[in-house]
Amino acid sequence: MADLQIVETSLRDGNQCLWAALGVDTANTLTIAPVMDRVGFKAIDFTTSTHMGVAVRYKKEDPWERIRLMAEATPRTPLQFMSTGFRFIAWETASPEFMALAFRTLARNGIRRFCLADPMNDADSNVACARMVKRGGGEFVIAALVFTLSPIHDDAHYTERARKLAECPDIDALYIKDPGGLLSPQRAASLIPAIKAQIGAKALELHSHGTIGLAEHTYMDAPNYGVSAVQCASGAASDGNSNPPSERIVANLRALGHTVHVDTDALKEVGDYFTRLAEAEGLPAGSPQGFDAAYLRHQLPGGTIGTMRRHLAESRLSHLEGAVIEELGRVREELGWPIVMTPFAQMVITQAVMNVTGRERYAVIPDEVIRYALGRFGKPNVPIAPEVMSRIESLPRTRELKAEPPMASIAELRKRLGPQLSDEELLLRATMPAGQVDAMVAAGPAARHYDPSAKPVLELLRKLTARKDLAHASVQKAGFRLELRRAGSADPVQA
Repeated sequence: MADLQIVETSLRDGNQCLWAALGVDTANTLTIAPVMDRVGFKAIDFTTSTHMGVAVRYKKEDPWERIRLMAEATPRTPLQFMSTGFRFIAWETASPEFMALAFRTLARNGIRRFCLADPMNDADSNVACARMVKRGGGEFVIAALVFTLSPIHDDAHYTERARKLAECPDIDALYIKDPGGLLSPQRAASLIPAIKAQIGAKALELHSHGTIGLAEHTYMDAPNYGVSAVQCASGAASDGNSNPPSERIVANLRALGHTVHVDTDALKEVGDYFTRLAEAEGLPAGSPQGFDAAYLRHQLPGGTIGTMRRHLAESRLSHLEGAVIEELGRVREELGWPIVMTPFAQMVITQAVMNVTGRERYAVIPDEVIRYALGRFGKPNVPIAPEVMSRIESLPRTRELKAEPPMASIAELRKRLGPQLSDEELLLRATMPAGQVDAMVAAGPAARHYDPSAKPVLELLRKLTARKDLAHASVQKAGFRLELRRAGSADPVQA
């Protein structure tokens, strides 16, 4: 029987999968932090550059402040930053100099564990990033083998990359990252032992999603093949398109005779908190999913499903979800079987939506798909379909993008954006619209405490104060009384 650890994913992956990365802010993160630190997690999957951008754009919160405060609140548990290749917040491919600055700044602010998940499974890219992380002060590097199903992603594809990653002294561990929840127990029985044979004493973790009901079963078998940690979410942030639920996984692994090193009471408290958070904020809770064979073709990862649905709803196109998902499979094959994860998931989805809503397929091709075809994100696994590549090469926009200058150097960015800027603010202003960063700065420090039970009272107060016919409001319950009186009211009306 195996000794196992848990990596907690609610704040990053659970939030992204079920709540479109919008469900968590600094206050509700810090509120649960001390409890999370007591559980005994191997690490907390905390943020990505995408989530940092969301903090600025939608929450008007400083993501660097959030990292620093969380690191202070969880001294025993490493915070993880996930990096998807040579990119930081923006879609454009970043220079090695820029990525080195990003890694160095993340480490200085409190990120101790860096997850490197190159979307092409480019082992050389991961090795280069691992070297930057360690030189920049990062404590621990775990490199991903991103799992997918396609004619070219066989066990040999993964074992060759596992060997290269394990040979790198700057990489401390590896993990199988299964963003689509596609790894079945049958495939795991061949894949995991093959990878373990290549990586020697380096630890292997497993990260999957419950999208089609396979992940929990695979988690039960994985320890038998040498996996030493599994990655789970908690409470309402788990299940569905998110990661398997920590409480259920721990209970089942223990029932099978394995040892799982967590404080069960603290783990339950974490799960209860995310469930109360979801209820208070009107966020959807994940639920166990049945098997869906059609999913094996389009393979949308959990986080991307939530984002896709939000974008379709904002454009009043929710009724086209089925057609878009069907188109996804065709687009992926035509683009050379990219792994459906950031940034390729967004590219494939955007192209599929345009194909479904346009006058004909590929009538409009986004810049990022053109850049992908030009090799800006690495070489596609197999050549792009000739008719699609011919359409891309014929576009005037393609010629313009071929002539794009390389990313400005750090010195040039400082000269253009302001030599007085901190590294933290420079990284934000180099990758985000100035107005969004200005609004974040103007908003000031984020709130640091959140109470889900107070949400109904706060909502009531907002509605009462918005009414112009009320001059006085009184809220009373046992041991509590709140009086609100509109300034200048002579004859108050009580509500």
